[in-house]
Amino acid sequence: MSRIGKQPIAVPPGVIVSVGATQVRIKGPKGELAQAIATGVKVSEEGGALSVTRINDERQSRSNHGLTRALLANMVTGVTKGYERRLSITGVGFKGEVKGKTLVLALGYSHPIEFPFPAGITIDVEKATTLIIKGADRQGVGETAAKLRELRAPDAYKGKGIRNEGEHIRLKAGKTAKK
Repeated sequence: MSRIGKQPIAVPPGVIVSVGATQVRIKGPKGELAQAIATGVKVSEEGGALSVTRINDERQSRSNHGLTRALLANMVTGVTKGYERRLSITGVGFKGEVKGKTLVLALGYSHPIEFPFPAGITIDVEKATTLIIKGADRQGVGETAAKLRELRAPDAYKGKGIRNEGEHIRLKAGKTAKK
């Protein structure tokens, strides 16, 4: 039995859960999320808690058991507290600003880069060099952070670019260090 899958998910007050035949919808103060139920598992709501059970003991069902429970727990956390990722921009003249529903970045290219906000995601700019990505969907927040980092990943020689907050880049020595 899956150690993660057998744990019940506590549903806090103010969160509405609707379990259908193929989909679970969770609505809370930070938004509404939906997740398809994987094959081989059954989701039920009893007494203010969600529980995930396996229908059979096939390999795929065992795999989906813990996965489905983890995804539902992340959804409950997302609609109550939300998720946040912080990115820092390093480099002379590198900065970001929000214009409406678009993030405009100056990253050393000959043109500014415009990044439209994905649905359900908000991006704040703090001190022009710190980006804060917020949303109810954990996967959406992480994916948006990865796409932003991909626009100008930190280079190995000077460390300029967009990096996750707290990420340490090991800098390589330049040509003059070889002598």
